[in-house]
Amino acid sequence: MSIRKITEYPEEVLAQIGKPVEKFDEELEKLCEDMFETMYDADGVGLAAPQIGLNLRLFVMDCEDIKLVAANPEIIASEGEQSSSEGCLSVGKVPAVVIRPAKATLRAQNLKGEWFEREAEGYAARCFLHETDHCDGKLFIDHLPKMRREMIITKFKKEKRWK
Repeated sequence: MSIRKITEYPEEVLAQIGKPVEKFDEELEKLCEDMFETMYDADGVGLAAPQIGLNLRLFVMDCEDIKLVAANPEIIASEGEQSSSEGCLSVGKVPAVVIRPAKATLRAQNLKGEWFEREAEGYAARCFLHETDHCDGKLFIDHLPKMRREMIITKFKKEKRWK
């Protein structure tokens, strides 16, 4: 296992719709192990393939007792509303309040290519939605009003210059 470099805004791969995962083999398993290790090292709860520079519809998460690999994820149902602070490893963890559904149902494939559905509420639902967005070429800041989004980007750029 190895820790991968996290891709940061405004890298192009973060704005691309991910290509479907087609091969469910040892290489995919190794990639997912690396993704978990990278996520844990960065103190994250979810990590999508575009965040390590790969244009793939794939994410891993370990959030509120839900640990999973999701290949070719899609949100098939959502309901309610929650408003909470959200950050992203690709945007320097600079947080912003984002309104998302309170409950979400994820449909995806596991490491063997078997389809599954999983429902979550609260923070775990937010994770499903956030990571699936990455696979669709969206960042959490895309859900913000323009002025707020620009403030987050400015803060992120300022923090990067300090490092």
